[in-house]
Amino acid sequence: MSELACRIASLHVHPIKSLGGTSPFEALLIETGLEFDRAWMVVDERGDMVTQREMPRMALVQPQFRHEDLVLRAPGMLALHLRLDAVEAATRARVWDDVVKAYDMGALAAQWISDFLGAKLRLVRFDPEQKRLSERKWTGAIEAENAFADGYPLLVAGTASLADLNTRLTARGLSPVGIERFRPNLVLDGLAAFEEDHIDELAIDTDDGLVRLKLVKPCVRCTIPDVDPATAERGTAVGDTMATFRADARMGGGLTFGMNAMVLEGIDKVLRVGQAVRASIKF
Repeated sequence: MSELACRIASLHVHPIKSLGGTSPFEALLIETGLEFDRAWMVVDERGDMVTQREMPRMALVQPQFRHEDLVLRAPGMLALHLRLDAVEAATRARVWDDVVKAYDMGALAAQWISDFLGAKLRLVRFDPEQKRLSERKWTGAIEAENAFADGYPLLVAGTASLADLNTRLTARGLSPVGIERFRPNLVLDGLAAFEEDHIDELAIDTDDGLVRLKLVKPCVRCTIPDVDPATAERGTAVGDTMATFRADARMGGGLTFGMNAMVLEGIDKVLRVGQAVRASIKF
């Protein structure tokens, strides 16, 4: 193992799975990752998750935390205010293969998201009493809890990795892309391109004490990074370019960008942009 110094370049919270994200200066770390990250989800009439894979227009919905509300805005729509401390009927929802306890967010929220996306949909909130765990194949003895994230509490990426990808895109005559397409939670400055692939742990000294995160699984990419968050148009540039250099043998040749992580220590500590990070590199 060797250790190198880096810093938190940005934090990202995606309150509703597959909708737009927020980039706060600071975020509370809880059992399931950053507070409010993927705490809500859009579901169909069966209660199954709906994402940008099927509905790229979801990228156009922008959330904002304001006082005690989560405010959703979308083109042509009046703003929808969701109380952070309120839910309605208990229900169940399916996220991938997991059927979990959740709460419906009511008729107004359902009508709003249905009107904008043009399908009969509802909005649900994860039940904090539910324990949804990451794959033990990757987390070992640790019980890594998730809300509606695909499978891990946190996703870590590096600014140098995005810069490398953008260099390759522009060399092919294509437009560079922003980190928001990859929907990370922590973005780090100070790493070499794709050096996060080889990190074992991150240690962050916060004002409240030590946070330790363990990077456990490369993140295999679907079609979402090829959805333009400004227009919701689908392309192929990102996937095509990553196919030239990011086929990951650890993941059966899947195209990877970023590393899934779990919390070893530091629940209820506050992460902030600019905090120093110590990364232990495994060889």
